[in-house]
Amino acid sequence: MSAKAISEQTGKEFLYKYICTSAAIQNRFRYANVTPETNFDRLAQEHPWLLTERLVVKPDQLIKRRGKLGLVGVNLDLNGVKEWLKPRLMKETTVGKAKGVLKNFLIEPFVPHKQEEEFYVCIYATREGDYVLFHHEGGVDVGDVDAKAQKLLIKVDEKISEDLVKKDLLTHVPNDKKVVLASFIVGLFNLYEDLFFTYLEINPLVVTKDGVYVLDMAAKIDATADYICKAKWGDVEFPPPFGREAYPEEAYIADLDAKSGASLKLTLLNPRGRIWTMVAGGGASVVYSDTICDLGGVNELANYGEYSGAPSEQQTYDYAKTILSLMTREKHSEGKVLIIGGSIANFTNVAATFKGIVRAIRDYQEPLKEHEVTIFVRRGGPNYQEGLRVMGEVGKTTGIPIHVFGTETHMTAIVGMALGHRPIANLPPIAAHTANFLLNSNSSTSTPASSRTASFSENKGKVESSPAKKPKTGAPVVLTVPPVSKSFSFSVGKATTLFTKHTKSIVWGMQTRAVQGMLDFDYVCSRDEPSVAAMVYPFTGDHKQKFYWGHKEILLPVYKNMSDAMKKHPDVDVLINFASLRSAFDSTIETMQYPQIRTIAIIAEGIPEAHTRKLIKTADEKGVTIIGPATVGGIKPGCFKIGNTGGMLDNILASKLYRPGSVAYVSRSGGMSNELNNIISRTTDGVFEGVAIGGDRYPASVFTDHVLRYQDTPGVKMIVVLGEIGGTEEYRICQAIKQGRITKPVVCWCIGTCATMFSSEVQFGHAGACANQASETAVAKNKALKEAGAFVPKSFDELGEIIKSVYDDLVAKGVIQPAEELPPPTVPMDYSWARELGLIRKPASFMTSICDERGQELIYAGMPITEVFKSEIGLGGTLGLLWFQRRLPRYACQFIEMCLMVTADHGPAVSGAHNTIVCARAGKDLISSLTSGLLTIGDRFGGALDAAAKQFSKAFDSGMLPMEFVNKMKKDGKLIMGIGHRVKSINNPDMRVQILKDFVKQHFPSTQLLDYALEVEKITTSKKPNLILNVDGFIGVAFVDLLRTCGGFTRDEADEFVEIGALNGIFVLGRSMGFIGHYLDQKRLKQGLYRHPWDDISYVLPEHMSM
Repeated sequence: MSAKAISEQTGKEFLYKYICTSAAIQNRFRYANVTPETNFDRLAQEHPWLLTERLVVKPDQLIKRRGKLGLVGVNLDLNGVKEWLKPRLMKETTVGKAKGVLKNFLIEPFVPHKQEEEFYVCIYATREGDYVLFHHEGGVDVGDVDAKAQKLLIKVDEKISEDLVKKDLLTHVPNDKKVVLASFIVGLFNLYEDLFFTYLEINPLVVTKDGVYVLDMAAKIDATADYICKAKWGDVEFPPPFGREAYPEEAYIADLDAKSGASLKLTLLNPRGRIWTMVAGGGASVVYSDTICDLGGVNELANYGEYSGAPSEQQTYDYAKTILSLMTREKHSEGKVLIIGGSIANFTNVAATFKGIVRAIRDYQEPLKEHEVTIFVRRGGPNYQEGLRVMGEVGKTTGIPIHVFGTETHMTAIVGMALGHRPIANLPPIAAHTANFLLNSNSSTSTPASSRTASFSENKGKVESSPAKKPKTGAPVVLTVPPVSKSFSFSVGKATTLFTKHTKSIVWGMQTRAVQGMLDFDYVCSRDEPSVAAMVYPFTGDHKQKFYWGHKEILLPVYKNMSDAMKKHPDVDVLINFASLRSAFDSTIETMQYPQIRTIAIIAEGIPEAHTRKLIKTADEKGVTIIGPATVGGIKPGCFKIGNTGGMLDNILASKLYRPGSVAYVSRSGGMSNELNNIISRTTDGVFEGVAIGGDRYPASVFTDHVLRYQDTPGVKMIVVLGEIGGTEEYRICQAIKQGRITKPVVCWCIGTCATMFSSEVQFGHAGACANQASETAVAKNKALKEAGAFVPKSFDELGEIIKSVYDDLVAKGVIQPAEELPPPTVPMDYSWARELGLIRKPASFMTSICDERGQELIYAGMPITEVFKSEIGLGGTLGLLWFQRRLPRYACQFIEMCLMVTADHGPAVSGAHNTIVCARAGKDLISSLTSGLLTIGDRFGGALDAAAKQFSKAFDSGMLPMEFVNKMKKDGKLIMGIGHRVKSINNPDMRVQILKDFVKQHFPSTQLLDYALEVEKITTSKKPNLILNVDGFIGVAFVDLLRTCGGFTRDEADEFVEIGALNGIFVLGRSMGFIGHYLDQKRLKQGLYRHPWDDISYVLPEHMSM
């Protein structure tokens, strides 16, 4: 959500820190916080003024009208504050319908003042700008400020001034206070804008001869602006509404949400309730809550929440296990129900998300059975059949009653089943996979999903459409409705028709899956050319991207700069903007500089409201229609679809979106728009056009923009509107129906009717789904729509029936004449999706058995990375996992680390270090210099580990005596690898070998091969003292002993690791540390190009050349 309430303490802290005004603001930062844990002695030490001044104390828990409720203690000393708190701190209090515990209080200095020194000021955001309200009489008895106060609208991009404030707001203020108040209000407004407040109220604001005092304050900020305001906001804590506790599980899900590109929300309403929900989609989550409350389950509804935006399997698992954990803590005498619902997904792989839920159900199967939980599932979307199959299967294997339903079942029907209001339907046969509609069925006389020509009614002369129902007689609706102009029209230059069969678009962002979906839609709609002309992606250079057009491959250009794309594609008039919330504003503003663009869809969710309002202003000035932000887009069957709208091809075909119908719809929710596609395709001849305007408080285009377009479009015969709690836009539809501007039948339902039944405020999934006054509730809007003449069902459950009834009436009157269906062209399935559905198999190009990075957590040889650190296995243990696929004993891990340490370096003179140094001094980079050194490793330098291990193992295993082995090698003219050192000898031993030998002898269970090698050393050193067992040889033979005797390997496995070169890897890894050290050393010393001196080179040329 965007607008979130902050505590009074946080609001005042922002004000005191950042306000810029000439007014003298008193009592800056003079407040103290009291909680049940507060030590008053320490509090007095931290705030000495508590002991010397008169005080005010009040709860700081988002409670309105505290003074009226007797929740403000005035003119007390510190002991008086303590006494005042005794009957209140940690005591339950009722405020309106909400019951809550008072546990957070604010103490401030008491300000003696006269009544005439109290004022009221409030700033709040609206679509067109920010209103400043001012009243010259503030305080607890201020009354209806909306009616009393002076109002000043500062439109988007306009500036406030002191002269304007004095002229429009301060007409009733004494002259001696006008300058101070004007300066303060201007400073307050600038603070409000800079820190992205959406609401800021001070009542009373006290102005005395000493200056300005901010007594009581209430505020909301736009939480989506966190990435802009983080430096000033810091870590803001958003308290829950009074009457609802803040639960750690809510904070956990909020943290998951913040770290994810998906949307994860959880609000606990009644942890002891028996009805729990796990719903996919912001709009769908509201619809399910509505239906539960409509059927009498409001007191048993335990939670509100949603998961959407294609969360990963792990994210869904984390979300599901949180809910299952909460619902299995307390038993309920009637058992419990879990409703796993959702609309038809546009792009979320349902089977993938269900895998996470299934994992959680398996983990909690015993508690779920113990608490007698019954689960009801309804879902649609990509691969939903596989998801439902897996969900049904887990019910059978665990014994938990799980009832699964797909798109053939109305979305909310499972609620009635769960609550016992309708019988549980027999499980219908589910199609094997989502590919059924995509498979060519030319051998059959019928097609999987039929098509048809355009509606006959489109080709006839203009047919009188059925007028909307006449308003019913009776008492008028008593509501505060926003003023609506008497005539309705679009902003200058905005088109009635947004999309045609020839519409061309540019897609901003590397959204290849969405683009391919658009091209597949174009193909089944029999378009002549793709609807996507190009893509813009500023993070790469200009290039071509490969896509499919039916059966053949095509290339679409990708541009780094928007200007290049526009110049080269002058026929483009639509931009689909997939930019992130951080860059969507700038990229959209840039796009609107090009007059050719008439329509923009902004997909991103979480754009700050202040930015959205600037986009709306610019779009209105330039005659551009914007769909969004926070939307999936829209679709015009047979013509054009935006991004992922309508889901995958199976849903496009099932909902007959490849050809136009007669019904146009507009909704806020993207997921619910796909549900409308399903409902309309089952009850009418199909969709003519559908738009999801987005769930933000200020969608760039509103319901009436599209409803009036539909009214003026001959092919549209009836209109469906899915409204929502929050805002007042639906009243404009009421007005338009009453005034006769809309004459076509309008079926309308506003979701969010449950909100009026909750005791505390609940912010639903969409940012705009929150009623700030009675007229913004869904109940009030549904009532007004019905009385205006729209067709309004009793609940969402009946929406399909009402649509069918209106449609049948239009068919009976001849307004709609359903046309003959024709089969659409078939589109081949993408290889990746076919594999996902299990329709094909292919040998993998690579196999790996050591690491898996695909899940939520990196896994080394079966051990999660968190366990790697928790077990403290170190670098040696990690190497054991990745090289040997084993959890090695502690001594083995230590030995590996010791080997790396002793082989790390042997000075700059050895060939590998020398090469590295020469490369570094030649100006080469780290990788090149390191590689140069590593390439010298072989039998003569460093590569003796493997060779020594093989030679000594072969001799020992064949039963040769050490003397026989030495003699044989001499006879064969071969060196014994691992024997001999240039500097060290029996009299000057290599301390590296000595350190390793002491460790091995102390910790290894057996050292047979090492003992054999030491016997060989005795023989060789008797001939020449420097023919010792060197460090390479020692590591080689000791490692063989380790592999053979640590208990983790068979003899064959141990021999195989030696054979494939694992031991040389120890030297390569260890010595890389030294080579890198030499590289960095040369760079640090700034050594120049190396040239070998002549006097160190013996020039041996043939005689005839030297004469």
